[in-house]
Amino acid sequence: MYAGGGLRVWRYPPPLKPGDRLRVVAPSGALRELESFNQGIEVWRNWGFGVDVSSGTREQWGYLAGTDANRQHQLGHALADPTYQGILCARGGYGGTRLLEGWQWPEAMSPKWLIGFSDITSLLWSLGTQGIVGVHGPLLTTLAAEPEWSQQRLKNLVMGHGLPALHGEGWSQGTVEGRLWPANLTVATHLLGTAHEPDLTGAILAFEDVTEVPYRIDRMLTHWRLAGKLSQVKGVALGRFSRCEPPDGVPSFAVAEVLRDRLGDLGIPVVANLPFGHDGDNAALPVGAMARLDGSTGRLEILPAV
Repeated sequence: MYAGGGLRVWRYPPPLKPGDRLRVVAPSGALRELESFNQGIEVWRNWGFGVDVSSGTREQWGYLAGTDANRQHQLGHALADPTYQGILCARGGYGGTRLLEGWQWPEAMSPKWLIGFSDITSLLWSLGTQGIVGVHGPLLTTLAAEPEWSQQRLKNLVMGHGLPALHGEGWSQGTVEGRLWPANLTVATHLLGTAHEPDLTGAILAFEDVTEVPYRIDRMLTHWRLAGKLSQVKGVALGRFSRCEPPDGVPSFAVAEVLRDRLGDLGIPVVANLPFGHDGDNAALPVGAMARLDGSTGRLEILPAV
C-alpha cells in the first residue's frame, strides 16, 4: 500500500451518469436521523442513480454504526463490487479512523467516488494517499437540507462538470496553486504521524470544524505548527467553524482571532468564511484536486483535471 508523498499520477473516478448504481455505507457514528437519511437517498435517486443500502447500516455498537468489522465489511464490499460506481456515506460522528487500523486499500483498485465530510475526512485523506480523488461534501443525512446550488454543485462534480469558484474573505495577499485537501480540522489533526497522513508538500489545506471551543482550535493548529506541517503548505482555505464559541463567563479569544493568530504569520494566502462545513451551506470540494487560492480576492477555484 502506498501511503506517502511523491505521487505522480492522480485519478478521478469516472464521471457518473444516470443509471449508475451507488452503495450506501455507515463507516462512522450510529445512524439516528432516519428521516433526513431517507431524504438524502431520494435526492440521489431523483438525479437518476440507483441507490442500494448496505446491510448493517442501521446497526449500533455504542456510539458507532456497528462493530469495526461490520463497518469495514460494508466499505470493503462497496469498493470491491463492480456493480457500484460510487459510495455514499450515511453520516459522520466518529469511527472512520478506527477502520484504518490495519486497513489496506484494494490493490489495483478501480477508482470510485467516495462522498462525505466531517468524520469521513479520515477515509477521504487515506484514499488520497492512493492518488484517488474523493468528495468532501454532503452526507446522506445532510444532503436534503442543502440549498439547490449546493446540491447541484455536488451533482456536477461527480458527473464530471466544471465547478464555479467559491468566494470568501481574503486575509492575506498572494495567489497560489496546489493540491486541495479539504478536511475537518480535528479529524485531520489525528491523522498526523500515521500511515494515512498524505504528503502535504505544496498543498492547499481547507479546514472546517464544529463544537470545538477556541482553545482547542488553538491547540490543534499549534500542533500543526510544532510538527512543521504548516511550513510545507502553500495556502489555507477556511470554511465554517460552527458552534465554536467560548463558554459564557470564561476568558477567551474568539475562534476567528485564534485562526488569524495561528495562521496569519505563515506568509501564505489565507481565505476565510468560505461556504463549506457544518450548520450551513456545504459546498462539495474534490479531495486531491488541483486548486487556485487567491488571498487578495478571497477566491477558491478548482482547476480542470488534466
